[in-house]
Amino acid sequence: MSEYSELLQSLLQEEEELQFTEFTNDLALQIGLFIIEKVKQENKHITLDISRNGQQLFHYAFPKTSADNDDWVQRKSRVAVRFGHSSHYVGTYLRSIQKNIQERYFLNPSDYSPSGGAFPIIVKDVGVVGAIAASGLTQEEDHALVVSAIRHFLNGNGE
Repeated sequence: MSEYSELLQSLLQEEEELQFTEFTNDLALQIGLFIIEKVKQENKHITLDISRNGQQLFHYAFPKTSADNDDWVQRKSRVAVRFGHSSHYVGTYLRSIQKNIQERYFLNPSDYSPSGGAFPIIVKDVGVVGAIAASGLTQEEDHALVVSAIRHFLNGNGE
């Protein structure tokens, strides 16, 4: 597990730092549009999904993505919401113990994907209320994209 310890600690630190005081429908829209513009500027293609309490607040699929990407964002989001950790954290943890999600948690990998790209929407003093998920890049890039957007808005740059 030691080779994964530093990454796991870093991912946990992100979750401690990246917490909202509230998460509104308008904020979901702003974050979604921000991510879409950033991805367009980089000439990349993703599917993005933002959900709160089981309700989809924002969804966009770039050209060159497919229904498979829709499935990926849902499966990654389920991991983030169920475990209260980023899907990247859960996937890294599972690799560190050399188990898959079915072996460790008895969850069907057709429904749950511990691949990087979904970050829990954490509201301070409330907990996890949803997830922001991207699919279409590498799992590390999907994760970094979502985290950078959350950080941008929490630092007061979004409004």
